[in-house]
Amino acid sequence: MPTPTLPDRPDLDQLRRRARELQRAATARQPEALELLTHQLGAAPESPVPLHLAQLALARSMGFTGWPRLVAQVRTVQATTRDPSGTPATAGDPLADLVRSAVLRFGADDGPTSWAHAAAVLAAHPDLPAADVHAAAVAADVDALRAHLVRDRRLAVVEGGPFRWPPLLDLAFSRLGLVGAGGDPVGSLDLLLAAGADPAAGYCWQGLTPPFTALTGVLGGGEGGQPAHPDAPVLAARLLRAGADANDGQALYNRMFGAADDHLELLLEHGLGRGDGGRWRRRLPDLVDAPADLLATQLGWAVVHGREHRLRLLAAHGADLDRPLTGRLPVAPGRTALQLARRVGRPAVVDLLTALGAHVDDDPEGELVLALLTGDEAVVRSRVDADPAALPALWRSTPSLVLRAAVADRADGVRLLVRLGFDPDALGRQDLPREEPWETALHHAAGEGKEDLVRLLLSLGADPGVRDRRFGATPRDWAHHLDRPGTAALLAPPADPEPDGRSR
Repeated sequence: MPTPTLPDRPDLDQLRRRARELQRAATARQPEALELLTHQLGAAPESPVPLHLAQLALARSMGFTGWPRLVAQVRTVQATTRDPSGTPATAGDPLADLVRSAVLRFGADDGPTSWAHAAAVLAAHPDLPAADVHAAAVAADVDALRAHLVRDRRLAVVEGGPFRWPPLLDLAFSRLGLVGAGGDPVGSLDLLLAAGADPAAGYCWQGLTPPFTALTGVLGGGEGGQPAHPDAPVLAARLLRAGADANDGQALYNRMFGAADDHLELLLEHGLGRGDGGRWRRRLPDLVDAPADLLATQLGWAVVHGREHRLRLLAAHGADLDRPLTGRLPVAPGRTALQLARRVGRPAVVDLLTALGAHVDDDPEGELVLALLTGDEAVVRSRVDADPAALPALWRSTPSLVLRAAVADRADGVRLLVRLGFDPDALGRQDLPREEPWETALHHAAGEGKEDLVRLLLSLGADPGVRDRRFGATPRDWAHHLDRPGTAALLAPPADPEPDGRSR
């Protein structure tokens, strides 16, 4: 059974229509529909095909065991979907403007400008916290919040405000404290929890899973590098003690990109990797990773990016170094940490994992890849002599090894790979060792400001005009976008010569 997936913003009515269309197509004996049903059900259905068999096949094709299980989880996702990043500003409504501008929305306009605007709105309308519980929570105005809860304790759990969520999320995602208008977040959190606020409160951002919980909001991070709440350690510890589950997939994902491990230490201390996964996993059992899979994802990411402290920390807390790296973020499906370390050119990580107790396995392909990435010609020669088909097999299965060597900062590996026939312009993923046609080694080097690597790749024939498949951008575009003037200059097209032969 594949890892369960849903379309973005899943819609139950749309899924029902898809099942009926599949039923009609299979009844009409259309080959693609029959193939899907046969594959999922184990046999070709009789005609006419009953709807329940089409629903079952559709559910299984998406990774669910059956239609009722799919329906239950889609309903939960639909009920908890919110879109803070897509919530428009409301002209003439200072209350909505305050709350909307103060919180992390995980959109393009997250940042100090938005939070400073919220602080200005609050300064211009200081009565807002006394007028509305969401304003009181986002401003962490403990006196106003206490007054609201004394009048009606149910306000601690009632959804409202511009995002239709409970006040606890306003508090957790607020970043007013970063612009000097933060009030008393710790006291405010204690008041909300005492009044019955759910420490595991959360929402599905734009219908995606895992959910963004209060813990996610406090810890911050994400693909945009959003900052943690200024009181994150205290707030997170209080949420965890009150019942938030440490197996928080979105919090882990958002913080995994950075080098700091304080969040991981806190979550491991409070049960990460143990238990049943908490309330959200019970509600979305197929769409929220099990604790062991969360650890595996963290382990895989640490291997790929050489986070040696993180590897020691995970091993010390019981992460299984020999377990295949499963999870909803497929870093290296089916491979162990040691096998992955070889394939990303991390010899120091190979040594560390071995020292931490990882089982040393027989992995000739991995040994060859490691030698190629690190430029170890003697080992490459030995492996190829033993198995002449090994290198051609890698040309076919792993064409983007030049990118992988560039990511590992292995100039000798880049040279050796190109000399052995690997394409310097092969597209791959710089963040994960997966054969997806995203960007080239030159894109990576330009975006990271690695001038020596850019020079090397150009000398080896890399094409500066290749465009990546996500943004349609050249390596020079990447250098400009990421403010790398040195590599941008190296990738500039040659100037047209003057009529007298001089360059302009």
